[in-house]
Amino acid sequence: MSIANLPDRNNEGFLENANDWTSVVAEKIAAEDQIELSDNHWEIIEFLRDFYKAHEMSPPSNRLFVKAVKDALGEQKGNSIYLMQLFPGTPAKTACKIAGLPRPTNCL
Repeated sequence: MSIANLPDRNNEGFLENANDWTSVVAEKIAAEDQIELSDNHWEIIEFLRDFYKAHEMSPPSNRLFVKAVKDALGEQKGNSIYLMQLFPGTPAKTACKIAGLPRPTNCL
């Protein structure tokens, strides 16, 4: 465990090993970005973890992330504004980091 009792992470804050992820780790990573996780956040985090299990990859871009959420959870949640409110900056990148998944390949 590294600083703040978190598993090893790369220079961008992504876990080195996705198997080290726990809900406590997610809360600590989110807190670094001043995000307090709500049920809405957890719904997206659980969706991402399921997506990763099914596809063995994170959604490769923000656009595909939004589309995948829309397909799974409906239009109200599968839109950029909703996801940016939950995960500021680049939603796919921020959400994947909190979910303990690898960095999306096409996110800046």
